[in-house]
Amino acid sequence: MSYQAPLNDIRFLLNDVLGVNQLHELPNYSEATPDLIDAILEEAGRVAAEVIQPTNRPGDTEGCQFHPETASVTTPTGFKEAYRQFVEGGWTALDAPVAYGGQGLPHTLKFVVDEMMCSSNLSLGMYPGLTHGAISALHEHGSDALKDTYLEKLISGEWTGTMCLTEPQCGTDLGLIRTKATPADDGSYRIEGTKIWITGGEHDLTDNIVHLVLAKLPDAPKGTKGISLFVVPKVLPETGERNPAWCGGLEHKMGIKGSATCVMNFEGAKGWLVGQPHDGMRQMFTMMNEARLMVGMQGLGLAETAFQESLGFARERLQSRSLSGPKNPDGPADPVLVHPDVRRMLMRQKVLNEGMRALALFAGQQLDLSIAHPDESVRESADDLVQILTPVVKAFLTDEGFNNANTGLQVLGGAGFTTDWPIEQLVRDGRIARIYEGTNGIQAMDLAGRKLALKNGRLIRNLFKTMTGFLSDHEDAAHREGLKHAIRTLEKATTWIGENGPSDPEQVGAAATPYLRLTALTVIAYLWSRQATTAQRLLDAGAGQTDLLKAKQTSAQYYFDKLLPEIDWLLADIRDGKASLMALEDDQWAV
Repeated sequence: MSYQAPLNDIRFLLNDVLGVNQLHELPNYSEATPDLIDAILEEAGRVAAEVIQPTNRPGDTEGCQFHPETASVTTPTGFKEAYRQFVEGGWTALDAPVAYGGQGLPHTLKFVVDEMMCSSNLSLGMYPGLTHGAISALHEHGSDALKDTYLEKLISGEWTGTMCLTEPQCGTDLGLIRTKATPADDGSYRIEGTKIWITGGEHDLTDNIVHLVLAKLPDAPKGTKGISLFVVPKVLPETGERNPAWCGGLEHKMGIKGSATCVMNFEGAKGWLVGQPHDGMRQMFTMMNEARLMVGMQGLGLAETAFQESLGFARERLQSRSLSGPKNPDGPADPVLVHPDVRRMLMRQKVLNEGMRALALFAGQQLDLSIAHPDESVRESADDLVQILTPVVKAFLTDEGFNNANTGLQVLGGAGFTTDWPIEQLVRDGRIARIYEGTNGIQAMDLAGRKLALKNGRLIRNLFKTMTGFLSDHEDAAHREGLKHAIRTLEKATTWIGENGPSDPEQVGAAATPYLRLTALTVIAYLWSRQATTAQRLLDAGAGQTDLLKAKQTSAQYYFDKLLPEIDWLLADIRDGKASLMALEDDQWAV
Protein backbone atom coordinates (compact mmCIF):
# COMPACT_ATOMS: atom_id res chain seq x y z
CA MET A 1 0.00 0.00 0.00
CA SER A 2 1.08 3.63 -0.36
CA TYR A 3 1.42 6.14 2.47
CA GLN A 4 -1.47 8.49 3.09
CA ALA A 5 -0.99 11.43 5.44
CA PRO A 6 -3.29 11.07 8.48
CA LEU A 7 -4.93 14.41 7.80
CA ASN A 8 -8.13 13.75 9.72
CA ASP A 9 -6.24 13.08 12.93
CA ILE A 10 -3.90 16.03 12.36
CA ARG A 11 -6.80 18.40 11.72
CA PHE A 12 -8.65 17.15 14.79
CA LEU A 13 -5.60 17.84 16.97
CA LEU A 14 -4.71 21.20 15.45
CA ASN A 15 -8.21 22.63 15.15
CA ASP A 16 -10.37 21.01 17.80
CA VAL A 17 -8.05 19.90 20.62
CA LEU A 18 -5.08 22.27 20.67
CA GLY A 19 -6.46 25.31 18.86
CA VAL A 20 -3.36 25.78 16.72
CA ASN A 21 -5.65 27.18 14.04
CA GLN A 22 -5.96 30.25 16.28
CA LEU A 23 -2.26 31.12 16.13
CA HIS A 24 -3.08 33.62 13.39
CA GLU A 25 -4.42 35.85 16.19
CA LEU A 26 -0.80 36.43 17.26
CA PRO A 27 0.88 39.28 15.33
CA ASN A 28 3.86 37.14 14.27
CA TYR A 29 1.59 34.52 12.71
CA SER A 30 -1.17 36.70 11.27
CA GLU A 31 -0.86 35.02 7.88
CA ALA A 32 -1.38 31.52 9.30
CA THR A 33 -5.13 31.56 8.83
CA PRO A 34 -7.14 28.34 9.19
CA ASP A 35 -7.65 28.22 5.41
CA LEU A 36 -3.93 28.56 4.75
CA ILE A 37 -3.06 25.92 7.34
CA ASP A 38 -5.54 23.51 5.80
CA ALA A 39 -4.18 24.12 2.31
CA ILE A 40 -0.63 23.50 3.57
CA LEU A 41 -1.68 20.22 5.20
CA GLU A 42 -3.36 19.03 2.04
CA GLU A 43 -0.44 19.89 -0.22
CA ALA A 44 2.15 18.50 2.19
CA GLY A 45 0.29 15.20 2.25
CA ARG A 46 0.23 15.11 -1.55
CA VAL A 47 3.95 15.90 -1.86
CA ALA A 48 4.83 13.24 0.71
CA ALA A 49 2.79 10.55 -1.03
CA GLU A 50 3.46 11.43 -4.68
CA VAL A 51 6.94 13.00 -4.71
CA ILE A 52 8.86 11.78 -1.67
CA GLN A 53 7.65 8.24 -1.04
CA PRO A 54 8.52 6.86 -4.51
CA THR A 55 12.19 7.54 -3.70
CA ASN A 56 12.15 5.50 -0.49
CA ARG A 57 12.79 2.06 -1.98
CA PRO A 58 15.72 3.15 -4.21
CA GLY A 59 17.14 4.98 -1.23
CA ASP A 60 17.31 1.72 0.70
CA THR A 61 18.33 -0.67 -2.07
CA GLU A 62 20.89 1.59 -3.79
CA GLY A 63 22.10 3.72 -0.91
CA CYS A 64 24.57 6.55 -1.40
CA GLN A 65 27.77 5.95 -3.35
CA PHE A 66 31.19 7.32 -2.41
CA HIS A 67 33.69 8.15 -5.17
CA PRO A 68 37.19 8.22 -3.62
CA GLU A 69 38.87 9.74 -6.65
CA THR A 70 36.83 12.94 -6.27
CA ALA A 71 35.84 12.60 -2.58
CA SER A 72 32.26 13.02 -3.76
CA VAL A 73 28.96 11.28 -2.99
CA THR A 74 26.00 10.56 -5.22
CA THR A 75 22.54 10.06 -3.78
CA PRO A 76 20.12 7.31 -4.89
CA THR A 77 17.87 7.42 -7.95
CA GLY A 78 15.19 10.08 -7.70
CA PHE A 79 16.63 11.97 -4.74
CA LYS A 80 17.85 14.99 -6.71
CA GLU A 81 14.54 15.49 -8.51
CA ALA A 82 12.45 14.97 -5.38
CA TYR A 83 14.65 17.39 -3.44
CA ARG A 84 14.34 19.93 -6.25
CA GLN A 85 10.54 19.73 -6.13
CA PHE A 86 10.59 19.97 -2.33
CA VAL A 87 12.71 23.11 -2.51
CA GLU A 88 10.69 24.69 -5.32
CA GLY A 89 7.54 24.14 -3.26
CA GLY A 90 9.00 26.33 -0.52
CA TRP A 91 8.96 23.59 2.11
CA THR A 92 12.47 24.34 3.36
CA ALA A 93 11.39 27.92 4.14
CA LEU A 94 8.11 27.13 5.92
CA ASP A 95 8.88 28.46 9.41
CA ALA A 96 12.16 30.22 8.62
CA PRO A 97 12.72 33.96 9.27
CA VAL A 98 10.97 36.24 6.78
CA ALA A 99 13.91 38.66 6.74
CA TYR A 100 16.00 36.04 4.93
CA GLY A 101 13.38 34.67 2.59
CA GLY A 102 11.46 32.40 4.94
CA GLN A 103 7.70 32.22 5.26
CA GLY A 104 7.61 32.78 9.01
CA LEU A 105 4.77 30.30 9.61
CA PRO A 106 4.21 28.48 12.92
CA HIS A 107 6.72 25.84 13.96
CA THR A 108 3.83 23.46 14.64
CA LEU A 109 3.24 23.25 10.90
CA LYS A 110 6.89 22.37 10.43
CA PHE A 111 6.40 19.51 12.89
CA VAL A 112 3.52 18.19 10.78
CA VAL A 113 5.53 18.40 7.56
CA ASP A 114 8.47 16.70 9.29
CA GLU A 115 6.24 13.78 10.24
CA MET A 116 4.96 13.41 6.68
CA MET A 117 8.47 13.66 5.24
CA CYS A 118 9.81 11.04 7.64
CA SER A 119 6.83 8.77 6.97
CA SER A 120 7.53 8.81 3.27
CA ASN A 121 11.36 8.78 3.15
CA LEU A 122 13.34 9.31 6.32
CA SER A 123 16.69 9.32 4.52
CA LEU A 124 15.76 12.10 2.13
CA GLY A 125 14.21 14.11 4.93
CA MET A 126 17.54 14.20 6.74
CA TYR A 127 19.09 16.65 4.27
CA PRO A 128 16.66 19.58 4.76
CA GLY A 129 16.12 18.53 8.38
CA LEU A 130 19.70 19.16 9.51
CA THR A 131 19.81 22.32 7.39
CA HIS A 132 16.97 23.77 9.42
CA GLY A 133 19.01 23.39 12.59
CA ALA A 134 21.95 25.17 10.99
CA ILE A 135 19.61 28.01 10.03
CA SER A 136 18.43 28.38 13.63
CA ALA A 137 21.96 28.37 15.07
CA LEU A 138 23.20 30.99 12.61
CA HIS A 139 20.11 33.15 13.01
CA GLU A 140 20.41 33.19 16.80
CA HIS A 141 24.17 33.38 17.23
CA GLY A 142 25.77 34.48 13.96
CA SER A 143 26.98 37.95 13.06
CA ASP A 144 25.08 40.02 10.53
CA ALA A 145 27.79 39.26 7.98
CA LEU A 146 27.39 35.50 8.45
CA LYS A 147 23.61 35.76 8.31
CA ASP A 148 23.75 37.81 5.12
CA THR A 149 26.15 35.35 3.52
CA TYR A 150 24.46 32.06 4.39
CA LEU A 151 20.88 32.29 5.61
CA GLU A 152 19.04 33.11 2.42
CA LYS A 153 20.56 30.23 0.47
CA LEU A 154 20.14 27.78 3.33
CA ILE A 155 16.51 28.78 3.80
CA SER A 156 15.76 28.51 0.09
CA GLY A 157 17.32 25.05 0.00
CA GLU A 158 19.90 26.11 -2.57
CA TRP A 159 22.50 25.08 0.00
CA THR A 160 22.27 22.50 2.79
CA GLY A 161 23.84 22.48 6.25
CA THR A 162 25.41 20.02 8.67
CA MET A 163 26.35 19.83 12.33
CA CYS A 164 29.85 18.44 12.93
CA LEU A 165 30.31 17.34 16.52
CA THR A 166 31.43 13.73 16.94
CA GLU A 167 35.02 12.59 16.48
CA PRO A 168 36.53 9.09 16.43
CA GLN A 169 37.62 9.33 20.08
CA CYS A 170 34.53 11.06 21.50
CA GLY A 171 30.78 11.19 21.12
CA THR A 172 28.65 12.51 23.96
CA ASP A 173 31.70 13.78 25.89
CA LEU A 174 32.52 16.60 23.49
CA GLY A 175 35.07 18.06 25.85
CA LEU A 176 37.46 15.49 24.36
CA ILE A 177 37.35 16.85 20.79
CA ARG A 178 40.68 17.47 19.07
CA THR A 179 39.67 19.51 16.02
CA LYS A 180 41.71 22.72 16.01
CA ALA A 181 40.91 26.23 14.82
CA THR A 182 43.94 28.44 14.15
CA PRO A 183 43.42 32.20 13.62
CA ALA A 184 44.42 33.56 10.20
CA ASP A 185 45.48 37.11 9.32
CA ASP A 186 42.26 37.83 7.43
CA GLY A 187 40.01 37.23 10.47
CA SER A 188 39.07 33.71 9.46
CA TYR A 189 40.35 30.45 10.97
CA ARG A 190 41.98 27.31 9.60
CA ILE A 191 40.11 24.21 10.73
CA GLU A 192 41.97 20.91 11.09
CA GLY A 193 40.54 17.64 12.32
CA THR A 194 38.25 14.70 11.59
CA LYS A 195 34.53 14.43 12.30
CA ILE A 196 32.50 11.25 11.96
CA TRP A 197 28.84 10.35 11.45
CA ILE A 198 28.15 13.64 9.69
CA THR A 199 24.71 13.56 8.09
CA GLY A 200 24.76 15.16 4.66
CA GLY A 201 28.48 15.89 4.89
CA GLU A 202 28.81 15.36 1.14
CA HIS A 203 26.16 14.79 -1.56
CA ASP A 204 25.01 15.87 -5.00
CA LEU A 205 21.70 17.55 -4.08
CA THR A 206 23.21 21.05 -3.88
CA ASP A 207 26.35 22.81 -5.03
CA ASN A 208 27.37 23.97 -1.58
CA ILE A 209 27.20 22.50 1.93
CA VAL A 210 27.63 24.67 5.02
CA HIS A 211 29.25 22.82 7.90
CA LEU A 212 28.85 24.03 11.47
CA VAL A 213 31.94 22.65 13.19
CA LEU A 214 32.92 22.42 16.84
CA ALA A 215 36.64 23.07 17.32
CA LYS A 216 39.10 24.42 19.88
CA LEU A 217 41.12 27.61 19.64
CA PRO A 218 44.83 27.55 20.64
CA ASP A 219 44.08 29.18 24.02
CA ALA A 220 40.98 27.09 24.73
CA PRO A 221 40.28 25.95 28.30
CA LYS A 222 39.99 22.21 28.82
CA GLY A 223 36.69 20.42 28.50
CA THR A 224 33.44 21.71 27.04
CA LYS A 225 34.17 25.26 28.19
CA GLY A 226 36.90 25.43 25.55
CA ILE A 227 34.71 24.64 22.53
CA SER A 228 33.93 27.18 19.81
CA LEU A 229 31.61 26.99 16.80
CA PHE A 230 32.68 27.73 13.23
CA VAL A 231 31.02 28.04 9.83
CA VAL A 232 33.01 26.05 7.28
CA PRO A 233 31.51 26.02 3.75
CA LYS A 234 32.32 23.37 1.17
CA VAL A 235 32.66 26.13 -1.45
CA LEU A 236 33.85 29.60 -0.40
CA PRO A 237 31.00 32.00 -1.25
CA GLU A 238 33.25 34.97 -1.98
CA THR A 239 35.51 33.21 -4.50
CA GLY A 240 33.78 29.99 -5.54
CA GLU A 241 36.92 28.04 -4.58
CA ARG A 242 36.72 24.56 -3.10
CA ASN A 243 37.45 24.61 0.62
CA PRO A 244 39.55 21.65 1.84
CA ALA A 245 36.70 20.05 3.79
CA TRP A 246 36.68 16.56 2.27
CA CYS A 247 34.53 13.49 2.64
CA GLY A 248 36.79 10.58 3.58
CA GLY A 249 34.16 7.87 3.18
CA LEU A 250 30.64 6.75 4.07
CA GLU A 251 29.53 4.77 7.09
CA HIS A 252 28.10 1.32 6.35
CA LYS A 253 24.78 1.27 8.19
CA MET A 254 21.87 -1.05 8.90
CA GLY A 255 19.37 1.61 7.83
CA ILE A 256 18.80 5.14 6.48
CA LYS A 257 21.02 4.14 3.59
CA GLY A 258 19.92 7.01 1.39
CA SER A 259 21.26 9.47 3.96
CA ALA A 260 24.93 10.24 3.37
CA THR A 261 26.60 9.64 6.75
CA CYS A 262 30.13 10.85 6.20
CA VAL A 263 33.60 10.92 7.66
CA MET A 264 34.71 14.53 7.17
CA ASN A 265 38.36 15.58 7.05
CA PHE A 266 39.05 19.28 7.54
CA GLU A 267 42.52 19.92 6.18
CA GLY A 268 43.15 23.56 6.97
CA ALA A 269 39.67 24.49 5.76
CA LYS A 270 38.71 28.13 6.01
CA GLY A 271 36.11 28.86 8.67
CA TRP A 272 34.52 31.75 10.52
CA LEU A 273 33.79 31.99 14.21
CA VAL A 274 30.12 32.03 15.21
CA GLY A 275 29.50 34.38 18.14
CA GLN A 276 32.02 34.53 20.95
CA PRO A 277 35.02 32.22 21.45
CA HIS A 278 34.53 29.21 23.74
CA ASP A 279 30.74 29.53 23.51
CA GLY A 280 30.28 26.74 21.03
CA MET A 281 28.37 24.28 23.20
CA ARG A 282 25.64 26.79 24.04
CA GLN A 283 25.37 27.77 20.39
CA MET A 284 25.30 24.17 19.20
CA PHE A 285 22.50 23.34 21.63
CA THR A 286 20.27 25.73 19.69
CA MET A 287 20.76 23.39 16.76
CA MET A 288 20.77 20.20 18.81
CA ASN A 289 17.55 20.88 20.72
CA GLU A 290 15.77 21.56 17.45
CA ALA A 291 17.27 18.40 15.98
CA ARG A 292 16.04 16.40 18.96
CA LEU A 293 12.47 17.49 18.33
CA MET A 294 12.89 16.65 14.64
CA VAL A 295 14.21 13.19 15.52
CA GLY A 296 11.13 12.64 17.65
CA MET A 297 9.07 13.30 14.53
CA GLN A 298 11.17 10.70 12.74
CA GLY A 299 10.07 8.08 15.24
CA LEU A 300 6.44 9.12 14.84
CA GLY A 301 6.65 9.22 11.04
CA LEU A 302 8.04 5.70 10.80
CA ALA A 303 5.49 4.43 13.33
CA GLU A 304 2.63 5.88 11.27
CA THR A 305 3.81 4.23 8.05
CA ALA A 306 4.30 0.94 9.90
CA PHE A 307 0.75 1.14 11.24
CA GLN A 308 -0.69 1.83 7.80
CA GLU A 309 1.23 -1.12 6.35
CA SER A 310 0.26 -3.54 9.10
CA LEU A 311 -3.39 -2.43 9.14
CA GLY A 312 -3.64 -2.84 5.37
CA PHE A 313 -2.13 -6.32 5.63
CA ALA A 314 -4.43 -7.32 8.51
CA ARG A 315 -7.50 -6.31 6.53
CA GLU A 316 -6.52 -8.40 3.50
CA ARG A 317 -4.65 -11.41 4.86
CA LEU A 318 -7.02 -14.38 5.33
CA GLN A 319 -6.13 -16.89 8.01
CA SER A 320 -8.28 -19.02 10.36
CA ARG A 321 -11.74 -18.17 11.63
CA SER A 322 -12.76 -15.66 14.24
CA LEU A 323 -13.07 -17.13 17.74
CA SER A 324 -16.62 -15.77 17.86
CA GLY A 325 -17.68 -17.24 14.52
CA PRO A 326 -16.96 -16.54 10.83
CA LYS A 327 -16.76 -12.89 9.81
CA ASN A 328 -16.09 -13.68 6.15
CA PRO A 329 -18.43 -16.62 5.57
CA ASP A 330 -18.13 -16.53 1.79
CA GLY A 331 -14.32 -16.78 1.94
CA PRO A 332 -11.99 -19.60 2.97
CA ALA A 333 -10.95 -17.78 6.16
CA ASP A 334 -11.34 -14.50 8.02
CA PRO A 335 -8.97 -11.53 7.81
CA VAL A 336 -6.39 -11.64 10.59
CA LEU A 337 -7.79 -8.30 11.76
CA VAL A 338 -10.53 -10.23 13.62
CA HIS A 339 -8.13 -12.07 15.93
CA PRO A 340 -7.69 -10.54 19.41
CA ASP A 341 -3.89 -10.77 19.45
CA VAL A 342 -3.62 -8.97 16.11
CA ARG A 343 -6.06 -6.38 17.43
CA ARG A 344 -3.86 -5.98 20.51
CA MET A 345 -0.87 -5.12 18.33
CA LEU A 346 -2.79 -2.81 16.01
CA MET A 347 -4.51 -0.99 18.86
CA ARG A 348 -1.19 -0.41 20.57
CA GLN A 349 0.19 1.05 17.34
CA LYS A 350 -2.84 3.24 16.67
CA VAL A 351 -3.35 4.55 20.19
CA LEU A 352 0.32 5.26 20.86
CA ASN A 353 0.78 6.91 17.46
CA GLU A 354 -2.15 9.26 18.02
CA GLY A 355 -0.99 9.98 21.56
CA MET A 356 2.56 10.67 20.41
CA ARG A 357 1.29 12.94 17.65
CA ALA A 358 -0.69 14.88 20.24
CA LEU A 359 2.42 15.18 22.43
CA ALA A 360 4.58 16.41 19.55
CA LEU A 361 2.07 18.97 18.32
CA PHE A 362 1.43 20.16 21.88
CA ALA A 363 5.18 20.76 22.21
CA GLY A 364 5.17 22.53 18.84
CA GLN A 365 2.32 24.77 19.95
CA GLN A 366 4.22 25.67 23.13
CA LEU A 367 7.28 26.48 21.00
CA ASP A 368 5.20 28.89 18.94
CA LEU A 369 3.72 30.51 22.05
CA SER A 370 7.19 30.85 23.60
CA ILE A 371 8.31 32.82 20.57
CA ALA A 372 5.29 34.78 19.43
CA HIS A 373 2.89 35.42 22.30
CA PRO A 374 2.79 39.11 23.33
CA ASP A 375 2.44 38.29 27.06
CA GLU A 376 5.85 37.66 28.65
CA SER A 377 4.41 35.37 31.31
CA VAL A 378 2.80 33.18 28.64
CA ARG A 379 6.06 33.05 26.70
CA GLU A 380 7.96 32.09 29.84
CA SER A 381 5.53 29.34 30.81
CA ALA A 382 5.47 27.96 27.26
CA ASP A 383 9.27 27.94 27.11
CA ASP A 384 9.36 25.97 30.37
CA LEU A 385 7.15 23.33 28.77
CA VAL A 386 9.27 23.20 25.62
CA GLN A 387 12.44 22.69 27.66
CA ILE A 388 11.05 19.90 29.79
CA LEU A 389 9.24 18.17 26.92
CA THR A 390 12.12 18.22 24.40
CA PRO A 391 13.92 15.15 25.84
CA VAL A 392 10.55 13.43 26.32
CA VAL A 393 9.53 13.96 22.70
CA LYS A 394 12.90 12.80 21.42
CA ALA A 395 13.20 9.69 23.57
CA PHE A 396 9.65 8.42 23.88
CA LEU A 397 8.68 8.97 20.25
CA THR A 398 11.79 7.21 18.98
CA ASP A 399 11.52 4.36 21.50
CA GLU A 400 7.88 3.73 20.68
CA GLY A 401 8.34 4.58 17.01
CA PHE A 402 10.81 1.70 16.76
CA ASN A 403 8.66 -0.56 18.93
CA ASN A 404 5.59 0.16 16.81
CA ALA A 405 7.47 -0.57 13.60
CA ASN A 406 8.67 -3.83 15.16
CA THR A 407 5.09 -4.61 16.23
CA GLY A 408 3.92 -3.92 12.71
CA LEU A 409 6.45 -6.42 11.40
CA GLN A 410 4.96 -8.99 13.80
CA VAL A 411 1.48 -8.35 12.39
CA LEU A 412 2.77 -9.32 8.96
CA GLY A 413 4.39 -12.46 10.32
CA GLY A 414 6.86 -14.09 7.94
CA ALA A 415 6.00 -11.59 5.21
CA GLY A 416 7.26 -8.79 7.43
CA PHE A 417 10.66 -10.41 7.70
CA THR A 418 11.19 -10.30 3.93
CA THR A 419 12.29 -7.41 1.76
CA ASP A 420 9.22 -7.99 -0.41
CA TRP A 421 7.36 -5.86 2.13
CA PRO A 422 8.50 -2.40 3.21
CA ILE A 423 8.13 -2.81 6.94
CA GLU A 424 11.50 -4.43 7.63
CA GLN A 425 13.14 -1.28 6.27
CA LEU A 426 11.14 0.81 8.74
CA VAL A 427 12.51 -1.31 11.59
CA ARG A 428 16.08 -0.85 10.35
CA ASP A 429 15.66 2.85 9.65
CA GLY A 430 14.00 3.54 12.98
CA ARG A 431 16.67 2.00 15.17
CA ILE A 432 19.12 4.86 14.76
CA ALA A 433 16.67 7.49 16.00
CA ARG A 434 17.04 6.15 19.55
CA ILE A 435 20.79 6.80 19.34
CA TYR A 436 21.67 9.96 17.45
CA GLU A 437 21.25 13.55 18.65
CA GLY A 438 21.97 12.18 22.14
CA THR A 439 21.02 8.62 23.04
CA ASN A 440 17.72 8.19 24.80
CA GLY A 441 19.59 7.47 28.01
CA ILE A 442 21.18 10.91 27.67
CA GLN A 443 17.72 12.40 27.14
CA ALA A 444 16.53 10.74 30.33
CA MET A 445 19.48 12.16 32.28
CA ASP A 446 18.80 15.59 30.78
CA LEU A 447 15.24 15.38 32.11
CA ALA A 448 15.83 13.82 35.53
CA GLY A 449 19.32 15.14 36.22
CA ARG A 450 19.05 18.67 34.85
CA LYS A 451 15.57 19.81 33.85
CA LEU A 452 13.87 18.90 37.14
CA ALA A 453 16.19 21.20 39.10
CA LEU A 454 16.31 23.97 36.49
CA LYS A 455 14.97 27.33 37.70
CA ASN A 456 14.38 25.86 41.16
CA GLY A 457 11.95 23.28 39.80
CA ARG A 458 9.78 25.73 37.90
CA LEU A 459 9.71 23.67 34.69
CA ILE A 460 8.15 20.60 36.25
CA ARG A 461 5.80 22.74 38.35
CA ASN A 462 4.50 24.37 35.19
CA LEU A 463 3.91 20.95 33.64
CA PHE A 464 1.91 19.84 36.68
CA LYS A 465 0.04 23.16 36.66
CA THR A 466 -0.92 22.64 33.02
CA MET A 467 -2.35 19.18 33.63
CA THR A 468 -4.12 19.91 36.91
CA GLY A 469 -5.43 23.16 35.44
CA PHE A 470 -7.18 21.17 32.73
CA LEU A 471 -8.90 19.06 35.37
CA SER A 472 -9.93 22.16 37.32
CA ASP A 473 -11.35 23.80 34.21
CA HIS A 474 -13.16 20.68 32.98
CA GLU A 475 -15.31 18.94 35.57
CA ASP A 476 -16.50 16.68 32.74
CA ALA A 477 -12.97 15.67 31.70
CA ALA A 478 -12.94 12.17 30.25
CA HIS A 479 -11.05 9.58 32.32
CA ARG A 480 -10.72 12.10 35.10
CA GLU A 481 -9.75 9.65 37.84
CA GLY A 482 -7.23 7.85 35.64
CA LEU A 483 -5.53 11.14 34.80
CA LYS A 484 -5.50 12.23 38.44
CA HIS A 485 -3.85 8.94 39.39
CA ALA A 486 -1.21 9.40 36.67
CA ILE A 487 -0.41 12.93 37.86
CA ARG A 488 -0.12 11.77 41.49
CA THR A 489 2.17 8.94 40.38
CA LEU A 490 4.44 11.34 38.52
CA GLU A 491 4.45 13.66 41.53
CA LYS A 492 5.56 10.77 43.78
CA ALA A 493 8.37 9.87 41.38
CA THR A 494 9.47 13.50 41.15
CA THR A 495 9.51 13.80 44.93
CA TRP A 496 11.58 10.60 45.26
CA ILE A 497 14.22 11.93 42.86
CA GLY A 498 14.24 15.28 44.67
CA GLU A 499 14.78 13.57 48.02
CA ASN A 500 17.35 10.98 46.94
CA GLY A 501 19.18 12.55 44.03
CA PRO A 502 21.11 15.41 45.67
CA SER A 503 22.96 13.07 48.03
CA ASP A 504 23.56 10.32 45.48
CA PRO A 505 23.65 11.17 41.75
CA GLU A 506 23.65 7.47 40.87
CA GLN A 507 20.10 7.28 42.20
CA VAL A 508 19.10 9.83 39.57
CA GLY A 509 20.95 7.85 36.92
CA ALA A 510 19.14 4.66 37.89
CA ALA A 511 15.75 6.38 37.92
CA ALA A 512 16.17 8.51 34.80
CA THR A 513 14.91 6.20 32.04
CA PRO A 514 11.80 4.95 33.88
CA TYR A 515 11.14 8.55 35.00
CA LEU A 516 11.19 9.84 31.42
CA ARG A 517 8.82 7.09 30.35
CA LEU A 518 6.51 7.81 33.27
CA THR A 519 6.50 11.49 32.30
CA ALA A 520 5.64 10.67 28.70
CA LEU A 521 2.81 8.30 29.61
CA THR A 522 1.35 10.87 32.02
CA VAL A 523 1.45 13.77 29.57
CA ILE A 524 -0.06 11.56 26.86
CA ALA A 525 -2.79 10.58 29.35
CA TYR A 526 -3.52 14.29 29.77
CA LEU A 527 -3.70 14.69 26.00
CA TRP A 528 -5.89 11.59 25.55
CA SER A 529 -8.26 13.01 28.17
CA ARG A 530 -8.38 16.24 26.17
CA GLN A 531 -9.02 14.35 22.95
CA ALA A 532 -11.82 12.24 24.41
CA THR A 533 -13.38 15.27 26.11
CA THR A 534 -13.29 17.21 22.85
CA ALA A 535 -14.74 14.27 20.92
CA GLN A 536 -17.69 14.08 23.33
CA ARG A 537 -18.30 17.80 23.06
CA LEU A 538 -18.34 17.62 19.25
CA LEU A 539 -20.64 14.58 19.28
CA ASP A 540 -23.03 16.39 21.60
CA ALA A 541 -23.01 19.35 19.22
CA GLY A 542 -23.90 17.11 16.28
CA ALA A 543 -20.60 17.65 14.48
CA GLY A 544 -19.66 15.47 11.54
CA GLN A 545 -16.94 12.82 11.42
CA THR A 546 -18.86 10.64 13.85
CA ASP A 547 -16.63 7.62 13.17
CA LEU A 548 -13.47 9.60 13.95
CA LEU A 549 -14.92 11.01 17.17
CA LYS A 550 -16.20 7.66 18.42
CA ALA A 551 -12.88 6.05 17.52
CA LYS A 552 -11.16 8.72 19.62
CA GLN A 553 -13.29 7.77 22.63
CA THR A 554 -12.58 4.07 22.15
CA SER A 555 -8.87 4.73 21.73
CA ALA A 556 -8.75 6.84 24.88
CA GLN A 557 -10.46 4.03 26.78
CA TYR A 558 -7.86 1.57 25.49
CA TYR A 559 -5.05 3.88 26.54
CA PHE A 560 -6.30 4.25 30.10
CA ASP A 561 -7.23 0.55 30.40
CA LYS A 562 -4.28 -1.15 28.71
CA LEU A 563 -1.29 1.20 28.41
CA LEU A 564 -1.36 3.73 31.25
CA PRO A 565 -1.19 1.08 34.06
CA GLU A 566 2.51 0.72 33.23
CA ILE A 567 3.08 3.84 35.34
CA ASP A 568 2.64 1.87 38.57
CA TRP A 569 5.48 -0.49 37.63
CA LEU A 570 7.62 2.49 36.60
CA LEU A 571 7.10 4.15 39.99
CA ALA A 572 8.07 0.90 41.72
CA ASP A 573 11.21 0.71 39.58
CA ILE A 574 12.17 4.28 40.50
CA ARG A 575 11.56 3.79 44.22
CA ASP A 576 13.52 0.54 44.25
CA GLY A 577 16.61 2.64 43.67
CA LYS A 578 20.04 1.70 42.44
CA ALA A 579 20.96 -1.13 44.84
CA SER A 580 20.56 -4.21 42.65
CA LEU A 581 21.49 -2.25 39.52
CA MET A 582 24.92 -1.22 40.80
CA ALA A 583 25.69 -4.17 43.08
CA LEU A 584 27.45 -6.55 40.67
CA GLU A 585 31.22 -6.53 41.15
CA ASP A 586 33.50 -6.10 38.14
CA ASP A 587 34.70 -9.69 38.25
CA GLN A 588 31.15 -11.07 38.45
CA TRP A 589 29.98 -10.05 34.97
CA ALA A 590 31.33 -13.10 33.17
CA VAL A 591 31.39 -16.06 35.54
